[in-house]
Amino acid sequence: MRHFKNASKYVSRAFLWIVFAALCACAGAPAAKSNIEPVSDERHLANVKQLTFGGQNAEAYFSADGARLIFQSTRPPHACDQIFTMDIDGKNVRLLSSGQGRTTCGFFFPDGKRFIYASTELDGAACPAEPDRSKGYVWPIYASYDILAAGIDSPAATRLTSTDGYDAEGVISPDGKQIVFTSMRGGDLDIYLMHADGTNVRRLTNVKGYDGGPFFSWDGKTIVYRAFHPKNNDELAEYEALLARHLIRPTRAEIFLMDADGSHQRQVTDNGAANWAPFLRPNNRQIIFSSNLHDPERKSFSLYLINTDGSGLERITYGARFDSFPMFSRDGRKLVFASTRNAHDAREFNIFIADWVP
Repeated sequence: MRHFKNASKYVSRAFLWIVFAALCACAGAPAAKSNIEPVSDERHLANVKQLTFGGQNAEAYFSADGARLIFQSTRPPHACDQIFTMDIDGKNVRLLSSGQGRTTCGFFFPDGKRFIYASTELDGAACPAEPDRSKGYVWPIYASYDILAAGIDSPAATRLTSTDGYDAEGVISPDGKQIVFTSMRGGDLDIYLMHADGTNVRRLTNVKGYDGGPFFSWDGKTIVYRAFHPKNNDELAEYEALLARHLIRPTRAEIFLMDADGSHQRQVTDNGAANWAPFLRPNNRQIIFSSNLHDPERKSFSLYLINTDGSGLERITYGARFDSFPMFSRDGRKLVFASTRNAHDAREFNIFIADWVP
């Protein structure tokens, strides 16, 4: 879920389904190519390659073996996001989800043979309606989102969540035994943990506000997430009024950590900006995330690295108006992210992969 004024329309992690009228993605996209001019300040990135070309592509996440990516994309003939997979060189792109409803947050099981995703398809084949934004930009919290599991080579999906209200933003633990996700089942947007078959659901966060976008560390011991907690009565009143209409409009979010059982919750950033899409480096000492903290108008987003104790903040990307959804491969040698760099359309963003330079 990611919005921030104008630039926010390029953001998601469960909500990449914002208004995008142009469906300019090409189903037969070319293979990756090293056509991106290096940016001198991006000293941690080498051999940057573009994997998708045109349209809206985001939330690309590695398989456990680092050989494939799962991602969401709006491309013909689909009117809203569906889940796709491709090799890390951009080849062998194919649809994984059913093609019905709106989908988000695809993630591979460790065996690479199955995946999970959130979808509205159980509520109907059509894309759900966009909310009324005449009074300001808001995100829809579609109550029809549920988390499903399916096989890579099987179109049949198994429903993992069945409570009323939003269930999405799911990620599988490295051992394949647990799924961490965001849900409104308790009346607020909180993070929950369940077994990989959907049983034994436990609530991990319980602070008023939005807690979401959780990711396990590659060793499975830690969960990193983002949170917007209202700080005064006015913020709380607006948050609750919007949530009652299945909407949210956060203007800030900070990065948090907790142990995999929900204990030892601690705040990492405290800059008042919109900090999103956090992911732990495999060394478990640093977090990469997207933020607009550098922009006084809060309209552009870059990748940042920060130590888990909140020290050592370092900007990683420059030159694009939007960089987000970063994920390290398990060996830490590759970084995948979504970006507007090299775009030919104002509403275009694509998937990129780069070698990580320590």
